[in-house]
Amino acid sequence: MNYIQVDNLTKSYGDNLLFESITFSVNKDDKIALIAKNGTGKTSLLRIISQLDTADSGNIAYKRDLKIGYLEQDPQMNDEHTVIQEVYSTSNEVLDAIKNYEIAIHSDNQNQIDAAIAKMDALKAWDHEVQIKQILDKLNITDFDKKIGQLSGGQKKRVALASLLIEEPDLYILDEPTNHLDLDMIEWLEGYLKSMKSTLLMVTHDRYFLDRVCNHILEIENKTIHQYKGNYAYFLEKREMRHQNENTQIERARNLLRKELDWMRRMPSARGTKAKSRIDAFYEIKEEASKKVHDTNVKINVKTSRLGKKILELYNLEKSFGDIRILNDFTYLFKRFEKVGIIGPNGSGKSTLLNIIAGIQKIDKGKIDVGETVVFGYYTQDGIQLKNDKRVIDVIQEIGEFVTLGDGKTLGAVQFLNYFLFPKDMHYALVEKLSGGEKRRLYLMTVLMQNPNFLILDEPTNDLDIMTLNVLEEYLQSFQGCVIIVSHDRYFMDKIVEHVFVFEGNGVVKDFPGNYSQFREKQLQKTKEEKPKIKAEKIQKDKPVQKKFSFKEKREYEIIEKEISDLTNEKLTLENEISSGTLNTNDLTEKANRLGEVLKLLEAREERWLELSLLQEE
Repeated sequence: MNYIQVDNLTKSYGDNLLFESITFSVNKDDKIALIAKNGTGKTSLLRIISQLDTADSGNIAYKRDLKIGYLEQDPQMNDEHTVIQEVYSTSNEVLDAIKNYEIAIHSDNQNQIDAAIAKMDALKAWDHEVQIKQILDKLNITDFDKKIGQLSGGQKKRVALASLLIEEPDLYILDEPTNHLDLDMIEWLEGYLKSMKSTLLMVTHDRYFLDRVCNHILEIENKTIHQYKGNYAYFLEKREMRHQNENTQIERARNLLRKELDWMRRMPSARGTKAKSRIDAFYEIKEEASKKVHDTNVKINVKTSRLGKKILELYNLEKSFGDIRILNDFTYLFKRFEKVGIIGPNGSGKSTLLNIIAGIQKIDKGKIDVGETVVFGYYTQDGIQLKNDKRVIDVIQEIGEFVTLGDGKTLGAVQFLNYFLFPKDMHYALVEKLSGGEKRRLYLMTVLMQNPNFLILDEPTNDLDIMTLNVLEEYLQSFQGCVIIVSHDRYFMDKIVEHVFVFEGNGVVKDFPGNYSQFREKQLQKTKEEKPKIKAEKIQKDKPVQKKFSFKEKREYEIIEKEISDLTNEKLTLENEISSGTLNTNDLTEKANRLGEVLKLLEAREERWLELSLLQEE
């Protein structure tokens, strides 16, 4: 069944032509990924299909009564709405009943609770409510009474995603759905979208997510569109074949052009008598021969500063913020050319360790010994503030006119920009005209140009398109120095790192000898082995004789669930603030002390919740 038919669509902004006369269709049950370089029209195309923008020309036909849900990169919501109002923003009888039930529970009004329960019973909405609770729980959406205006950008994105999943439209249009999600959330969403019977059109740079969820890929390149009926692995294979075929055709056209050009020049006086068809063919050949050849083997091997035998030695490091321990007796001696990843929950201290290595943050105890030849290059999450009135090429040339490669050869600033996928027509563009991903790419170049031999990368894949990620990965794989990376991009980590530091909390950091997927596989195997043991212990445990909840216990259970959610949310906020490195000493101590209180309260509430849960299972 055809949901959407796009015919001869063209879109430009001023002189910048994004795509021209593109045609494709979206059919029921398609799971389509849209791939292109940053700034070439991915988001514009999604907005046009969602009817939030218009094309310059072309036509889009929609199936009658098609229900479309669109997740924007930066969702626009009413700041005065509460989280619960946004989560249940779609109106239908079942969702309205569930929303009223949640509001009644949170308001603690017994008459409202009784009426809401009766309505839920009448509509048989409890199964749907359980599914919604799962979505909200997996996306860590707990504080329903909080105003949207008080949320961070990442929290807003998760609320918008939850609202869309609850809405269940016919067609999901998703713009970078994995942004601002941690690894557990990404894996859950991946499984959820893969298993659900739905139609998807999305932009994502998460290649594992793309490969496992999507069965159809659209690529915008050179202002036109190419279609691949398969997943990401299939796309890579067929794209390479297409580029090779196009290069062959261009080379043939260039050889033929030389012959035709000679023919045109040898008979100038007879130009009027020449066959018009051959003259027309000459200009067609000239146009084909002028096309850019695809360089399928671009390598970036920037020269690094010489690295001596002593690199970086960390001895018995300890770091705490108040009662929160980040590092506890952590020792590690870096070896030449090693590449290590860092994983762990938010607030566990990953960025703190990077700041310590870079000399931005001080340790409480221990010793740090940096080799004399080490030159750090630090790519931070926040990046640098590029001046909007600067041209792209000026940003690069201010660092250096040339870049020295590993083989001793040099590249000019223009060539280096080309390597990092900035075409010539962008070299003199103002920074303010760049997309977010293009600015991140330019910032990355400024770090690499300074010839570091120890790279510290904090979420380097955020906002980078897949083409740029491939270029960066090629660079890092051949990089003659040390690399330490914090990233939520599983594919990127697997491709680059040789082992991972696992932050387990309370200052415990373990060194796992493998990449992220190997660690995850080991973790899942351990969980699988422990499940029968946990189940056996649970069966043997003495339980109360009571057969079911009293109404009082049911209310206590619901209240405790909300308290746990509120405390968990506060805990995450405090951990993020503590690890940000932006607090002064007084604020840091205050936040750390409050975090200690929250952890104690949370432990007590969770113990009581477990007792009530066991009663419920009787």
